Amino acid sequence: MTDRQPDDVDALSATARDHLWMHFTRLSAYQDAPVPVITRGDGCYVWDSTGRRYLDGLSALFVVQTGHGRQELAEAAAKQAGELAYFPIWSYAHPKAIELAGRLADMAPGDLNRVFFTTGGSEAVESAWKLARSYFKRVGKPMKHKVISRAVAYHGSSMGALSITGIPPFKQDFEPLIPSTMRVPNTNYYRRPDPDMTPEQFGIWAADRIAEMIEFEGPDTVAAVYLEPVQNAGGCFPPPPGYFQRVREICDRYDVLLVSDEVICAFGRLGEFFGADKYGYQPDIITVAKGLTSGYVPLGAMIASERLAEPFRKGENMFAHGITYGGHPVGAAVALANIDIMEREQLNQHVTRNSPVFRSYLERLLDLPIVGDVRGDGYFFGIEMVKDKATKETFNAEESERLLRGFLSTALFDAGLYCRADDRGDPVIQLAPPLTATETQFAEIEQILRSVLTEAWNRL
Repeated sequence: MTDRQPDDVDALSATARDHLWMHFTRLSAYQDAPVPVITRGDGCYVWDSTGRRYLDGLSALFVVQTGHGRQELAEAAAKQAGELAYFPIWSYAHPKAIELAGRLADMAPGDLNRVFFTTGGSEAVESAWKLARSYFKRVGKPMKHKVISRAVAYHGSSMGALSITGIPPFKQDFEPLIPSTMRVPNTNYYRRPDPDMTPEQFGIWAADRIAEMIEFEGPDTVAAVYLEPVQNAGGCFPPPPGYFQRVREICDRYDVLLVSDEVICAFGRLGEFFGADKYGYQPDIITVAKGLTSGYVPLGAMIASERLAEPFRKGENMFAHGITYGGHPVGAAVALANIDIMEREQLNQHVTRNSPVFRSYLERLLDLPIVGDVRGDGYFFGIEMVKDKATKETFNAEESERLLRGFLSTALFDAGLYCRADDRGDPVIQLAPPLTATETQFAEIEQILRSVLTEAWNRL
């Protein structure tokens, strides 16, 4: 329980309403309602300023892999801050950045040995695009600058990352964005164009649309393809069998870089340190953040192949890019301690072992008329909601607004579950609990979802 008095709780909420500009939040949402204030966390749960407990079904924002309240991570941060709180890695180095870079290079697949640190995912995504452009200029292919990504994919909110993002409503307020980005179909098997397609056929079809786009734009102009191992926006689209292997063949054929955007998927979310290992493909670049430190300190990275670093090893060449807090000593120290915890507690194995159990609890919800599909992998699942299961008819914009923002988001939270009700594609509920979650939490999630989704259907 909290020791705050009620007037302190009210004051916190009022100050948040008046001064804290919350991200991706309608300011009107709290004009006549208190702002929820989360004050502490422990394991898979968080508590608000009134002392009420919630199951964190989203790892805060796909971030808190090792769970809330890890004193070991707090102590690692404090120890490093007492020794060297900050120093840049601009022409200098410090021990923790060196140690973490070496460790990530050892963990990453293939020859991804060069680690460029950032402070978050959007910066990692932009760094990869800048590297791709800069690399191709140095190897005599200066026209290769375009990027291909997938429909409904989210790759970040900064201007370059937003340009790569495939969600038009998120982009409209900020256009014109950086040109030369194109979209191809995603891997939503539930809404495949031909219902007779097997997963393997669908995977090859979706991958071949990338080759088609490269040909359309001109192979000498396309620099990179950005793909998440499991696409987040739209509701957790895993890759069909053979998909990434065909994409790799296509990228090799046209000399296009394969960027595996693993800001969400890396560090155990899928039961491996990297999603590329989970699905057996070799990227040219991996972008990471979030779970790298379990969110205890901001840190991200772009991990690039030796091939991409080679031109910058000669003469006066330099990758003219840097971020003040990239490779922050405290962030690097926490990341190392976080990886220690994951290895010591065998969290990847825990996720792999328990993912089928998690899925089985969610699939129980398929008996509800509003639940059309359950999909995902590891500890990363989406539940798509529909008006008609037989036809897969989805909700129109007005119905989706009423369902998600008018009811589900608040009702789920009020029922004690923090997760995401999202309509960046078709309406879905996304779930990604801390990697320490067990059947106890899966059962709690299913119970809350069943009650709230039943009420949602009755309100339609």
